[in-house]
Amino acid sequence: MSLKVHNSLTRKKETFVPLTPGYVGMYVCGPTVSGESHLGHARPYITFDFISRYLRHQGYKVRYVRNITDAGHFEEEGREAEDKITKKALLEKIEPMELVQKYTNLFHWAMKEFNNIEPNIEPTATGHIVEQVNMIEKIIAAGYAYVANGSVYFDVKKYALTHDYGKLSGRVIEDLLETTRILEGQEEKRDKADFALWKAAPPQHIMRWRSPWGEGFPGWHIECSAMATKYLGAEFDIHGGGMDLMFPHHESEIAQSTVCNNSTPAKYWLHNNMITIGGKKMGKSYNNQIKLTEMFSGDHPLLTQAFSPMTIRFFILQTHYRSTLDFSSEALVAAEKGLKRLWEAYEFLKKLDSKNAVPASTNLLDEELDKKILNLLNELEAFMNDDFNTAKVLANLFEIVPVINSIKDGLIKVDSIPATTIELMKTSFRIYLEEILGLKNTTENTETFNGVMELLIDIRKEAKGKKDFATSDKIRKQLAGLGINLKDEKTGDISWSS
Repeated sequence: MSLKVHNSLTRKKETFVPLTPGYVGMYVCGPTVSGESHLGHARPYITFDFISRYLRHQGYKVRYVRNITDAGHFEEEGREAEDKITKKALLEKIEPMELVQKYTNLFHWAMKEFNNIEPNIEPTATGHIVEQVNMIEKIIAAGYAYVANGSVYFDVKKYALTHDYGKLSGRVIEDLLETTRILEGQEEKRDKADFALWKAAPPQHIMRWRSPWGEGFPGWHIECSAMATKYLGAEFDIHGGGMDLMFPHHESEIAQSTVCNNSTPAKYWLHNNMITIGGKKMGKSYNNQIKLTEMFSGDHPLLTQAFSPMTIRFFILQTHYRSTLDFSSEALVAAEKGLKRLWEAYEFLKKLDSKNAVPASTNLLDEELDKKILNLLNELEAFMNDDFNTAKVLANLFEIVPVINSIKDGLIKVDSIPATTIELMKTSFRIYLEEILGLKNTTENTETFNGVMELLIDIRKEAKGKKDFATSDKIRKQLAGLGINLKDEKTGDISWSS
Protein backbone atom coordinates (compact mmCIF):
# COMPACT_ATOMS: atom_id res chain seq x y z
CA MET A 1 0.00 0.00 0.00
CA SER A 2 1.42 3.39 -0.98
CA LEU A 3 1.41 6.38 1.36
CA LYS A 4 -1.67 8.59 1.13
CA VAL A 5 -1.82 12.06 2.70
CA HIS A 6 -4.70 14.48 3.16
CA ASN A 7 -3.84 17.52 1.06
CA SER A 8 -5.48 20.67 2.45
CA LEU A 9 -5.06 22.30 -0.94
CA THR A 10 -7.31 19.77 -2.72
CA ARG A 11 -9.28 18.73 0.39
CA LYS A 12 -8.80 15.03 -0.32
CA LYS A 13 -6.41 12.16 0.28
CA GLU A 14 -3.79 11.77 -2.42
CA THR A 15 -1.07 9.24 -3.11
CA PHE A 16 2.20 10.78 -2.01
CA VAL A 17 4.60 11.11 -4.92
CA PRO A 18 7.63 13.34 -4.23
CA LEU A 19 8.85 15.75 -6.88
CA THR A 20 12.24 14.01 -6.92
CA PRO A 21 12.17 10.21 -6.42
CA GLY A 22 13.72 9.21 -3.11
CA TYR A 23 13.85 12.76 -1.72
CA VAL A 24 11.37 14.82 0.32
CA GLY A 25 11.53 18.55 1.03
CA MET A 26 9.36 19.61 3.99
CA TYR A 27 8.86 23.09 5.43
CA VAL A 28 7.08 23.62 8.76
CA CYS A 29 6.28 27.00 10.28
CA GLY A 30 8.28 27.31 13.49
CA PRO A 31 7.65 29.23 16.71
CA THR A 32 7.54 32.97 17.29
CA VAL A 33 10.07 33.20 20.10
CA SER A 34 8.47 36.08 22.01
CA GLY A 35 7.49 33.88 24.93
CA GLU A 36 7.32 30.34 26.28
CA SER A 37 5.79 27.60 24.17
CA HIS A 38 2.52 26.15 25.46
CA LEU A 39 0.73 22.82 25.07
CA GLY A 40 -0.94 23.96 21.84
CA HIS A 41 2.50 24.51 20.29
CA ALA A 42 3.58 20.97 21.16
CA ARG A 43 1.13 19.36 18.76
CA PRO A 44 2.46 20.59 15.39
CA TYR A 45 6.09 19.91 16.24
CA ILE A 46 5.37 16.40 17.57
CA THR A 47 3.13 15.79 14.53
CA PHE A 48 5.72 16.76 11.95
CA ASP A 49 8.40 14.95 13.91
CA PHE A 50 6.63 11.59 13.52
CA ILE A 51 5.78 12.43 9.89
CA SER A 52 9.46 13.07 9.12
CA ARG A 53 10.40 9.90 11.05
CA TYR A 54 7.97 7.82 9.01
CA LEU A 55 9.14 9.26 5.71
CA ARG A 56 12.70 8.33 6.63
CA HIS A 57 11.51 4.87 7.69
CA GLN A 58 10.02 4.55 4.20
CA GLY A 59 13.48 5.15 2.77
CA TYR A 60 13.20 8.80 1.78
CA LYS A 61 16.04 11.24 2.30
CA VAL A 62 14.23 14.11 4.04
CA ARG A 63 15.27 17.75 4.22
CA TYR A 64 13.17 19.11 7.08
CA VAL A 65 13.23 22.91 7.36
CA ARG A 66 11.58 24.59 10.36
CA ASN A 67 12.07 28.31 10.88
CA ILE A 68 12.41 30.53 13.93
CA THR A 69 10.32 33.73 13.74
CA ASP A 70 12.46 36.25 15.60
CA ALA A 71 11.36 39.50 13.92
CA GLY A 72 8.09 41.28 13.55
CA HIS A 73 5.18 38.84 13.40
CA PHE A 74 2.43 41.43 13.39
CA GLU A 75 -0.80 39.99 12.09
CA GLU A 76 -3.25 41.55 9.68
CA GLU A 77 -6.26 39.42 10.46
CA GLY A 78 -8.07 38.85 13.72
CA ARG A 79 -5.49 40.22 16.17
CA GLU A 80 -3.84 43.48 17.06
CA ALA A 81 -1.18 44.50 14.53
CA GLU A 82 1.96 44.59 16.65
CA ASP A 83 5.56 43.48 16.76
CA LYS A 84 5.49 40.71 19.35
CA ILE A 85 9.27 40.55 19.86
CA THR A 86 9.69 44.29 20.47
CA LYS A 87 6.67 44.48 22.78
CA LYS A 88 7.82 41.56 24.96
CA ALA A 89 11.42 42.85 25.05
CA LEU A 90 10.20 46.19 26.39
CA LEU A 91 8.11 44.42 29.04
CA GLU A 92 11.09 42.32 30.18
CA LYS A 93 13.49 45.29 29.86
CA ILE A 94 16.02 43.37 27.78
CA GLU A 95 17.42 43.58 24.27
CA PRO A 96 15.12 41.99 21.66
CA MET A 97 17.76 39.48 20.53
CA GLU A 98 18.46 38.59 24.17
CA LEU A 99 14.78 37.75 24.52
CA VAL A 100 14.87 35.82 21.24
CA GLN A 101 17.82 33.74 22.45
CA LYS A 102 16.18 33.09 25.81
CA TYR A 103 12.98 31.71 24.33
CA THR A 104 14.73 29.92 21.44
CA ASN A 105 16.83 28.02 23.99
CA LEU A 106 13.71 27.19 25.98
CA PHE A 107 11.94 25.97 22.83
CA HIS A 108 14.90 23.76 21.88
CA TRP A 109 14.99 22.34 25.41
CA ALA A 110 11.27 21.43 25.23
CA MET A 111 11.69 19.81 21.79
CA LYS A 112 14.55 17.70 23.14
CA GLU A 113 12.40 16.66 26.11
CA PHE A 114 9.73 15.51 23.65
CA ASN A 115 12.43 13.45 21.86
CA ASN A 116 11.88 15.40 18.63
CA ILE A 117 14.59 15.01 16.02
CA GLU A 118 16.16 18.36 15.14
CA PRO A 119 15.26 19.78 11.72
CA ASN A 120 17.95 19.63 9.04
CA ILE A 121 17.86 23.42 8.71
CA GLU A 122 16.47 25.95 11.20
CA PRO A 123 16.67 29.41 9.56
CA THR A 124 15.77 32.62 11.37
CA ALA A 125 13.78 35.51 9.98
CA THR A 126 16.44 38.06 11.05
CA GLY A 127 19.10 36.05 9.22
CA HIS A 128 17.21 36.31 5.91
CA ILE A 129 16.28 39.98 5.57
CA VAL A 130 18.13 40.19 2.23
CA GLU A 131 16.13 37.30 0.77
CA GLN A 132 12.88 38.86 1.97
CA VAL A 133 13.72 42.27 0.48
CA ASN A 134 14.64 40.62 -2.84
CA MET A 135 11.34 38.77 -2.89
CA ILE A 136 9.37 41.94 -2.16
CA GLU A 137 11.17 43.72 -4.99
CA LYS A 138 10.12 40.94 -7.38
CA ILE A 139 6.49 41.22 -6.26
CA ILE A 140 6.54 45.02 -6.79
CA ALA A 141 8.15 44.58 -10.22
CA ALA A 142 5.43 42.08 -11.17
CA GLY A 143 2.79 44.68 -10.28
CA TYR A 144 1.25 42.89 -7.30
CA ALA A 145 2.52 45.16 -4.50
CA TYR A 146 2.70 48.89 -3.86
CA VAL A 147 4.63 51.24 -1.56
CA ALA A 148 2.81 53.53 0.88
CA ASN A 149 4.68 55.79 3.33
CA GLY A 150 7.68 53.44 3.50
CA SER A 151 5.54 50.30 3.92
CA VAL A 152 4.84 47.74 1.19
CA TYR A 153 1.50 45.97 0.77
CA PHE A 154 0.44 43.00 -1.33
CA ASP A 155 -2.44 43.87 -3.69
CA VAL A 156 -4.88 41.04 -2.96
CA LYS A 157 -7.66 42.24 -5.28
CA LYS A 158 -5.34 42.51 -8.29
CA TYR A 159 -3.91 39.05 -7.56
CA ALA A 160 -7.42 37.60 -7.29
CA LEU A 161 -8.28 38.81 -10.81
CA THR A 162 -5.96 36.19 -12.33
CA HIS A 163 -5.36 33.72 -9.47
CA ASP A 164 -7.47 31.67 -7.09
CA TYR A 165 -6.89 33.60 -3.86
CA GLY A 166 -8.50 31.58 -1.06
CA LYS A 167 -8.02 28.16 -2.66
CA LEU A 168 -6.28 26.78 0.44
CA SER A 169 -8.52 28.15 3.18
CA GLY A 170 -11.72 28.12 1.12
CA ARG A 171 -12.37 31.79 1.85
CA VAL A 172 -13.96 34.01 -0.77
CA ILE A 173 -12.41 37.44 -1.26
CA GLU A 174 -15.77 39.20 -0.86
CA ASP A 175 -16.08 37.59 2.58
CA LEU A 176 -12.57 38.72 3.46
CA LEU A 177 -13.48 42.33 2.79
CA GLU A 178 -16.45 42.05 5.15
CA THR A 179 -14.55 40.34 7.99
CA THR A 180 -11.19 42.18 7.89
CA ARG A 181 -10.78 44.20 11.07
CA ILE A 182 -9.92 47.89 11.07
CA LEU A 183 -6.33 47.99 12.30
CA GLU A 184 -3.65 50.63 12.69
CA GLY A 185 -2.19 51.67 9.32
CA GLN A 186 -5.25 50.56 7.35
CA GLU A 187 -5.55 54.02 5.79
CA GLU A 188 -2.31 53.34 3.89
CA LYS A 189 -3.84 50.38 2.08
CA ARG A 190 -5.67 50.50 -1.19
CA ASP A 191 -7.95 47.78 0.12
CA LYS A 192 -8.69 46.29 3.55
CA ALA A 193 -7.81 42.78 2.35
CA ASP A 194 -4.22 43.76 1.43
CA PHE A 195 -1.49 42.49 3.74
CA ALA A 196 1.90 43.95 4.66
CA LEU A 197 5.12 42.70 3.09
CA TRP A 198 7.23 45.37 4.80
CA LYS A 199 6.38 47.87 7.53
CA ALA A 200 8.02 51.25 8.01
CA ALA A 201 9.51 51.43 11.49
CA PRO A 202 8.37 54.32 13.71
CA PRO A 203 11.12 56.11 15.69
CA GLN A 204 10.49 54.08 18.86
CA HIS A 205 10.70 50.73 17.08
CA ILE A 206 13.79 48.81 18.22
CA MET A 207 14.21 46.10 15.54
CA ARG A 208 14.71 47.75 12.14
CA TRP A 209 16.60 47.14 8.91
CA ARG A 210 17.43 49.19 5.84
CA SER A 211 15.45 48.59 2.67
CA PRO A 212 14.79 50.36 -0.64
CA TRP A 213 11.65 51.81 1.00
CA GLY A 214 13.32 53.09 4.18
CA GLU A 215 14.06 51.55 7.57
CA GLY A 216 11.55 48.97 8.70
CA PHE A 217 10.90 45.30 9.35
CA PRO A 218 9.37 42.42 7.38
CA GLY A 219 5.81 41.21 7.45
CA TRP A 220 5.06 37.81 8.91
CA HIS A 221 4.11 35.96 5.71
CA ILE A 222 7.08 36.99 3.55
CA GLU A 223 9.52 35.45 6.04
CA CYS A 224 8.40 31.87 5.44
CA SER A 225 8.10 32.33 1.66
CA ALA A 226 11.69 33.57 1.46
CA MET A 227 13.19 30.88 3.70
CA ALA A 228 11.25 28.01 2.12
CA THR A 229 12.30 29.11 -1.37
CA LYS A 230 15.95 29.47 -0.38
CA TYR A 231 16.33 26.02 1.18
CA LEU A 232 13.77 23.92 -0.69
CA GLY A 233 13.40 25.69 -4.02
CA ALA A 234 10.47 27.25 -5.85
CA GLU A 235 8.55 23.96 -5.56
CA PHE A 236 8.85 21.41 -2.78
CA ASP A 237 6.89 18.46 -1.44
CA ILE A 238 5.29 19.25 1.93
CA HIS A 239 4.34 22.44 3.74
CA GLY A 240 3.11 21.83 7.29
CA GLY A 241 1.69 23.71 10.23
CA GLY A 242 -1.29 24.11 12.49
CA MET A 243 -4.78 24.48 11.02
CA ASP A 244 -4.95 28.02 12.42
CA LEU A 245 -2.20 29.05 9.97
CA MET A 246 -4.20 28.23 6.83
CA PHE A 247 -5.47 31.80 6.79
CA PRO A 248 -4.00 34.31 6.54
CA HIS A 249 -0.47 32.94 6.77
CA HIS A 250 -0.37 30.01 4.35
CA GLU A 251 -2.82 31.61 1.95
CA SER A 252 -0.54 34.66 1.78
CA GLU A 253 2.53 32.46 1.33
CA ILE A 254 0.93 30.85 -1.71
CA ALA A 255 0.12 34.24 -3.25
CA GLN A 256 3.61 35.66 -2.69
CA SER A 257 5.46 32.58 -3.91
CA THR A 258 3.18 32.19 -6.93
CA VAL A 259 4.01 35.74 -8.07
CA CYS A 260 7.76 35.27 -7.51
CA ASN A 261 8.20 31.69 -8.68
CA ASN A 262 5.24 31.17 -11.03
CA SER A 263 4.06 28.12 -9.08
CA THR A 264 2.35 27.08 -5.86
CA PRO A 265 5.26 26.47 -3.45
CA ALA A 266 4.25 23.09 -1.98
CA LYS A 267 2.63 20.10 -3.65
CA TYR A 268 1.04 18.82 -0.42
CA TRP A 269 -0.24 21.03 2.43
CA LEU A 270 -0.63 19.16 5.75
CA HIS A 271 -2.33 20.75 8.76
CA ASN A 272 -2.73 19.40 12.27
CA ASN A 273 -5.88 20.26 14.20
CA MET A 274 -6.03 22.20 17.46
CA ILE A 275 -5.76 21.23 21.11
CA THR A 276 -8.85 22.53 22.89
CA ILE A 277 -9.85 22.97 26.53
CA GLY A 278 -13.55 22.53 27.12
CA GLY A 279 -14.13 22.89 23.40
CA LYS A 280 -12.25 26.19 23.13
CA LYS A 281 -8.96 26.61 21.27
CA MET A 282 -5.98 27.01 23.56
CA GLY A 283 -4.72 30.60 23.20
CA LYS A 284 -4.08 33.94 24.84
CA SER A 285 -7.46 35.32 23.81
CA TYR A 286 -9.19 32.63 25.93
CA ASN A 287 -6.71 32.91 28.81
CA ASN A 288 -6.37 29.12 28.92
CA GLN A 289 -2.79 28.53 27.87
CA ILE A 290 -0.67 26.03 29.79
CA LYS A 291 3.06 26.53 29.30
CA LEU A 292 5.18 23.46 28.69
CA THR A 293 7.22 24.16 31.84
CA GLU A 294 3.92 24.19 33.75
CA MET A 295 2.94 20.88 32.17
CA PHE A 296 6.22 19.32 33.27
CA SER A 297 6.02 20.75 36.82
CA GLY A 298 2.24 20.49 37.37
CA ASP A 299 2.18 24.13 38.47
CA HIS A 300 -1.12 25.23 36.88
CA PRO A 301 -4.71 25.39 38.21
CA LEU A 302 -5.99 23.07 35.44
CA LEU A 303 -3.46 20.34 36.31
CA THR A 304 -3.83 17.77 39.07
CA GLN A 305 -0.18 16.68 38.81
CA ALA A 306 3.00 17.02 36.76
CA PHE A 307 3.16 15.18 33.45
CA SER A 308 6.29 13.89 31.76
CA PRO A 309 7.12 14.93 28.18
CA MET A 310 6.58 11.31 27.05
CA THR A 311 3.08 11.27 28.58
CA ILE A 312 2.23 14.45 26.66
CA ARG A 313 3.70 13.02 23.45
CA PHE A 314 1.72 9.81 23.92
CA PHE A 315 -1.45 11.82 24.65
CA ILE A 316 -1.02 13.64 21.31
CA LEU A 317 -0.25 10.44 19.37
CA GLN A 318 -3.43 8.75 20.60
CA THR A 319 -5.54 11.02 18.37
CA HIS A 320 -5.22 11.37 14.59
CA TYR A 321 -3.34 14.56 13.82
CA ARG A 322 -6.23 16.08 11.84
CA SER A 323 -8.77 15.52 14.65
CA THR A 324 -9.45 17.95 17.47
CA LEU A 325 -7.77 16.92 20.71
CA ASP A 326 -9.58 18.08 23.85
CA PHE A 327 -7.35 18.50 26.87
CA SER A 328 -8.12 17.63 30.46
CA SER A 329 -5.93 16.62 33.37
CA GLU A 330 -7.99 13.41 33.63
CA ALA A 331 -7.22 12.55 29.99
CA LEU A 332 -3.51 12.99 30.65
CA VAL A 333 -3.69 10.79 33.74
CA ALA A 334 -5.32 8.09 31.58
CA ALA A 335 -2.60 8.57 28.94
CA GLU A 336 0.09 8.20 31.62
CA LYS A 337 -1.40 4.89 32.77
CA GLY A 338 -1.82 3.67 29.19
CA LEU A 339 1.76 4.48 28.27
CA LYS A 340 3.04 2.72 31.41
CA ARG A 341 1.02 -0.41 30.58
CA LEU A 342 2.18 -0.42 26.96
CA TRP A 343 5.82 0.13 27.84
CA GLU A 344 5.91 -2.50 30.56
CA ALA A 345 4.62 -5.05 28.05
CA TYR A 346 7.26 -3.91 25.56
CA GLU A 347 10.04 -4.25 28.15
CA PHE A 348 8.98 -7.83 28.89
CA LEU A 349 8.70 -8.60 25.18
CA LYS A 350 12.30 -7.46 24.62
CA LYS A 351 13.53 -9.95 27.22
CA LEU A 352 11.45 -12.84 25.86
CA ASP A 353 13.72 -15.58 24.50
CA SER A 354 12.22 -16.76 21.23
CA LYS A 355 14.85 -19.52 20.85
CA ASN A 356 12.82 -21.66 23.21
CA ALA A 357 9.58 -20.74 21.48
CA VAL A 358 10.01 -23.15 18.55
CA PRO A 359 7.21 -25.66 19.01
CA ALA A 360 8.13 -29.32 19.44
CA SER A 361 5.19 -30.23 17.23
CA THR A 362 2.49 -28.41 15.30
CA ASN A 363 -0.02 -29.63 17.90
CA LEU A 364 1.33 -27.03 20.33
CA LEU A 365 0.68 -24.12 17.99
CA ASP A 366 -2.23 -21.80 18.68
CA GLU A 367 -2.91 -21.01 15.04
CA GLU A 368 -5.82 -18.70 15.77
CA LEU A 369 -3.75 -16.61 18.19
CA ASP A 370 -0.82 -16.54 15.77
CA LYS A 371 -3.10 -15.34 12.97
CA LYS A 372 -4.57 -12.62 15.19
CA ILE A 373 -1.12 -11.30 16.16
CA LEU A 374 0.13 -11.29 12.56
CA ASN A 375 -2.97 -9.46 11.33
CA LEU A 376 -2.57 -6.79 14.01
CA LEU A 377 1.11 -6.31 13.15
CA ASN A 378 0.57 -6.30 9.40
CA GLU A 379 -1.99 -3.51 9.72
CA LEU A 380 0.52 -1.10 11.32
CA GLU A 381 2.10 0.00 8.05
CA ALA A 382 -1.30 0.26 6.38
CA PHE A 383 -2.47 2.62 9.15
CA MET A 384 0.60 4.84 8.83
CA ASN A 385 0.20 4.85 5.06
CA ASP A 386 -3.37 6.04 5.54
CA ASP A 387 -2.47 9.66 6.35
CA PHE A 388 -0.24 8.81 9.33
CA ASN A 389 -2.93 7.30 11.58
CA THR A 390 -0.98 6.93 14.82
CA ALA A 391 -4.20 6.41 16.80
CA LYS A 392 -4.94 3.12 15.00
CA VAL A 393 -1.29 2.03 15.28
CA LEU A 394 -1.42 2.41 19.07
CA ALA A 395 -4.82 0.70 19.24
CA ASN A 396 -3.37 -2.38 17.52
CA LEU A 397 -0.33 -2.45 19.77
CA PHE A 398 -2.63 -2.26 22.80
CA GLU A 399 -4.55 -5.28 21.48
CA ILE A 400 -1.32 -7.30 21.62
CA VAL A 401 -0.51 -6.19 25.20
CA PRO A 402 -2.89 -8.78 26.85
CA VAL A 403 -1.15 -11.53 24.87
CA ILE A 404 2.26 -10.39 26.14
CA ASN A 405 0.97 -10.10 29.72
CA SER A 406 -0.60 -13.58 29.50
CA ILE A 407 2.77 -15.02 28.42
CA LYS A 408 4.36 -13.18 31.36
CA ASP A 409 1.77 -14.61 33.78
CA GLY A 410 2.06 -18.12 32.33
CA LEU A 411 -1.50 -18.13 30.98
CA ILE A 412 -0.21 -18.51 27.42
CA LYS A 413 2.73 -20.82 26.79
CA VAL A 414 5.52 -19.24 24.83
CA ASP A 415 5.89 -22.36 22.67
CA SER A 416 2.32 -21.94 21.40
CA ILE A 417 3.50 -18.96 19.30
CA PRO A 418 6.08 -19.41 16.49
CA ALA A 419 9.51 -17.91 17.11
CA THR A 420 9.17 -15.91 13.90
CA THR A 421 6.01 -14.25 15.24
CA ILE A 422 7.66 -13.35 18.55
CA GLU A 423 10.62 -11.82 16.69
CA LEU A 424 8.21 -9.88 14.46
CA MET A 425 6.44 -8.59 17.59
CA LYS A 426 9.76 -7.40 19.01
CA THR A 427 10.79 -5.73 15.77
CA SER A 428 7.40 -4.09 15.21
CA PHE A 429 7.14 -2.71 18.75
CA ARG A 430 10.66 -1.28 18.51
CA ILE A 431 10.17 0.27 15.08
CA TYR A 432 6.76 1.79 15.75
CA LEU A 433 7.11 2.82 19.40
CA GLU A 434 10.69 4.08 19.32
CA GLU A 435 11.73 4.86 15.75
CA ILE A 436 8.47 6.15 14.24
CA LEU A 437 6.38 7.41 17.16
CA GLY A 438 9.49 8.64 18.97
CA LEU A 439 8.55 7.34 22.41
CA LYS A 440 11.18 6.37 24.95
CA ASN A 441 11.30 4.86 28.41
CA THR A 442 11.87 7.44 31.13
CA THR A 443 11.10 5.12 34.04
CA GLU A 444 14.59 3.64 34.14
CA ASN A 445 16.21 7.10 34.27
CA THR A 446 13.86 8.18 37.08
CA GLU A 447 14.51 5.03 39.10
CA THR A 448 18.28 5.36 38.63
CA PHE A 449 18.19 9.05 39.66
CA ASN A 450 16.12 8.27 42.76
CA GLY A 451 18.56 5.51 43.64
CA VAL A 452 21.53 7.87 43.35
CA MET A 453 19.77 10.43 45.56
CA GLU A 454 19.07 7.80 48.23
CA LEU A 455 22.74 6.80 48.16
CA LEU A 456 23.92 10.41 48.56
CA ILE A 457 21.49 11.01 51.42
CA ASP A 458 22.73 7.85 53.20
CA ILE A 459 26.35 9.00 52.77
CA ARG A 460 25.44 12.43 54.17
CA LYS A 461 23.63 10.86 57.14
CA GLU A 462 26.66 8.69 57.84
CA ALA A 463 28.99 11.70 57.56
CA LYS A 464 26.86 13.72 59.99
CA GLY A 465 26.79 10.77 62.38
CA LYS A 466 30.62 10.73 62.36
CA LYS A 467 30.65 14.55 62.76
CA ASP A 468 32.31 14.80 59.33
CA PHE A 469 30.57 18.12 58.60
CA ALA A 470 32.96 18.96 55.75
CA THR A 471 31.67 16.00 53.69
CA SER A 472 28.08 16.63 54.79
CA ASP A 473 28.21 20.30 53.74
CA LYS A 474 29.99 19.47 50.49
CA ILE A 475 27.19 17.10 49.42
CA ARG A 476 24.51 19.67 50.31
CA LYS A 477 26.26 22.58 48.55
CA GLN A 478 27.11 20.68 45.37
CA LEU A 479 23.56 19.36 45.06
CA ALA A 480 22.24 22.89 45.63
CA GLY A 481 24.44 24.03 42.75
CA LEU A 482 22.64 21.47 40.57
CA GLY A 483 19.24 22.79 41.66
CA ILE A 484 18.55 20.02 44.21
CA ASN A 485 17.79 21.17 47.75
CA LEU A 486 18.24 18.95 50.82
CA LYS A 487 16.18 19.55 53.95
CA ASP A 488 17.02 18.14 57.37
CA GLU A 489 13.71 17.11 58.97
CA LYS A 490 13.04 17.19 62.72
CA THR A 491 12.62 13.42 62.62
CA GLY A 492 16.24 13.04 61.52
CA ASP A 493 15.30 12.14 57.96
CA ILE A 494 16.56 14.09 54.98
CA SER A 495 14.16 15.07 52.20
CA TRP A 496 15.03 16.56 48.82
CA SER A 497 13.36 18.64 46.13
CA SER A 498 14.37 20.03 42.75
